[in-house]
Amino acid sequence: MTDYDVIIVGAGGAGLAAASAASENGASVLIVEAAARAGGSTALSGGVFYAAGTSLQREAGIEGDAPDAVFQYYMTLNQYKLEASLVRKLCDDSPAAFEWLRSIGVEFRAEDLYMSGVDKVRRGHRAAGGGAAIAEALEGSFAGRSVDVALETRVETLLIEEGRICGVIVDGQPVRSSATIITTGGFGANPAMLAQLYPDAAIHGDQHWYIGAPTCRGDGILMAQAAGGQISAANRGLLLLTPGFAKELESYVPGWLMMVNREGRRFVDESIEYSVMAAVLGEQEDRIAFGIFDEASRMASKTTSYRPAPNWTADRLDEFVAAGTLEKADSIAGLAERIGISPDVLHTTVNRYNDHVSDKADGGFFKPASFLRPITSPPFYAARICAAIICWTGTGLRIDTRAQVLDAADRPIPGLYAAGETTGGMFGECYASGGASIGNAIIFGLTAGREAAALARLHAPLAATS
Repeated sequence: MTDYDVIIVGAGGAGLAAASAASENGASVLIVEAAARAGGSTALSGGVFYAAGTSLQREAGIEGDAPDAVFQYYMTLNQYKLEASLVRKLCDDSPAAFEWLRSIGVEFRAEDLYMSGVDKVRRGHRAAGGGAAIAEALEGSFAGRSVDVALETRVETLLIEEGRICGVIVDGQPVRSSATIITTGGFGANPAMLAQLYPDAAIHGDQHWYIGAPTCRGDGILMAQAAGGQISAANRGLLLLTPGFAKELESYVPGWLMMVNREGRRFVDESIEYSVMAAVLGEQEDRIAFGIFDEASRMASKTTSYRPAPNWTADRLDEFVAAGTLEKADSIAGLAERIGISPDVLHTTVNRYNDHVSDKADGGFFKPASFLRPITSPPFYAARICAAIICWTGTGLRIDTRAQVLDAADRPIPGLYAAGETTGGMFGECYASGGASIGNAIIFGLTAGREAAALARLHAPLAATS
């Protein structure tokens, strides 16, 4: 006899979407969540959903965008090193999933639609109220249905009988179900798993820190792995650049910086999206860079609503010099000596950059002229920059397009589904765009919920006679 049709382990965006879909399809559902409240990392996010061919795009005058174009963008950006079937589903299902979010009360405004990746189309749909608003709407979408939620509760292991997942073990007691969905998020709060499965997120030691929910310790991945689940390609996720001034989330370093590598040379348009910046920085020696600017830029520095960077205001930068986390010198040669790079090369780079500023055109990397600022007024500054903020982890359980967890022989494990950050295969070395991870959570969460409910219906006659 089953206790529930469907058990969902984890109440982040994927788990809440799965609960909504499963309950809408007639299943009785139990959600087990380790935290004191639902929402997970989705509730902590900026609330961006990446999609093409949506009603909001049409409202904003964007016609003709379609999932086909997004699929080509995803795959090309990551040199086709992704699981094409999963990416195809992610792209194809994104318009309907977005409309579903609107239908349950998530507010999206045309003025908040923006280019969230390195593509040139506005596909980043930012929810009014951010990720917290998405989580709230998801939780409200199954109000009044047969959904129980157990907060501050950890699942110990999966219940396995005759090769089938039949529920979970909680507090030493079995709770049975026809289908179980793992949506426990990633493993950003588990240093040991980071070192093993996402080594790029561990190379800078204590400088790394995680912005997601502290309950994201990889429990679900480990449980499913113990039951025979296969793990996707390692070393996948999203890191953000940081100067290490403070452990406060800033998605961007200012685009007006001139960024150089250990050789003292520029290597990138400093204003490009965070979605690819970590991958570019990863090709440089020691995987670090230095953001160079002068006193005039420091004095003019302020945060903006477009790219908020509260640690880069004039007063705070002075504080970081005093704290020793920002280097300062009266000359370019002196600055080069302080950060350990060639004064001659840095002089050449600065002079060339200043020529670009005078020309109002970046002939080196074609950064927009609005981000060009001269480096002429002493004293001069250098911020040591590395990719150390862990946004989310992209290595996880391998699933198929029905959200079924696959075993080592690529066969679905009976009764076991997964969605969201717990899974892998959809993302590569470059993060596709802002909002891709929420899209993944919602789309595969809905899929897992529907599939699990369908499986429960098949098992209902057996449960009734047992």
